[in-house]
Amino acid sequence: MLRAEGLTVTFRVPGGTVRAVSDANFTVRPGRCLALVGESGCGKSVLAHALLGLLPGNATVSGAAWLEGDGEPVELLSAPPAVLAGRVRGRRIGLIPQSPATHLTPVRTARAQLTEALRELGSAQRADDLVLRYGLRPADLDRYPHELSGGMAQRVANAMALAGDPWLVLADEPTSGLDRPLVEKAMGTLRELCDEGRAVLLITHDLRAAEQVADDIAVMYASRLVEQGPAARVFARPRHPYTAGLLAAQPDREFAPIPGLPPELTRLPEGCAFRPRCPRADDACAAPPAFGGGVACHHPLETADA
Repeated sequence: MLRAEGLTVTFRVPGGTVRAVSDANFTVRPGRCLALVGESGCGKSVLAHALLGLLPGNATVSGAAWLEGDGEPVELLSAPPAVLAGRVRGRRIGLIPQSPATHLTPVRTARAQLTEALRELGSAQRADDLVLRYGLRPADLDRYPHELSGGMAQRVANAMALAGDPWLVLADEPTSGLDRPLVEKAMGTLRELCDEGRAVLLITHDLRAAEQVADDIAVMYASRLVEQGPAARVFARPRHPYTAGLLAAQPDREFAPIPGLPPELTRLPEGCAFRPRCPRADDACAAPPAFGGGVACHHPLETADA
């Protein structure tokens, strides 16, 4: 499994410090999908990239993230780049990047890039066989990235993420730019991976997509995880007011936006960061809430409130 404890990421920027991820604790197990959800800019993608050592030089990372099973355990946050490149990336953790079409090298065909990935990872799989699984024709691999539709580029990215047969897949906003039918197909593919015994960490702001595929939900707000639990329970009976607000904002529910805006990550308020937007806030919320019972809130919602 993947077990993160106190994962924290900050960035040095002119005039201040960005607190992108603060004291995150979570576990991802084989056969399950953990969906990390929240508004754009809350730190979700930074968390995923920290696990693979893909952050820029002005980042400072602390805490621990243990990759256990399937060989010798690896502590990802302190592992040297050679260990991440040679033993983790593509081999034990596969990455489906945000905006796959722009992630691919524009001057090489999809076949050349997928074949190179298979060769470097020592995989015996054939490129043609791999893409057939994801609904592409082998002839589609002979196109350049600009000749691929959004859905086709997504399928190429899926194939590249699975080229080294990793047990854990990080899917970073895999539905970005896709229409609803393609979103449902992409989520169906991730669900199949879990059903095969792999694990998926899904980074998304699309709650409808998360509900389709996730076994577990972690809700992130202003760099912190504020609620975690089984997906069925979180969607039916949210305990954090922010989670309830996210769900109420969905078009198939109340379509009511959360008032106000998230705080800047360079100027996070003391205490509960959601306090300025929360209808339940009081003086107690000036102190940081402890995480207990799956929620970090001084006044969690009960079943009737939710």
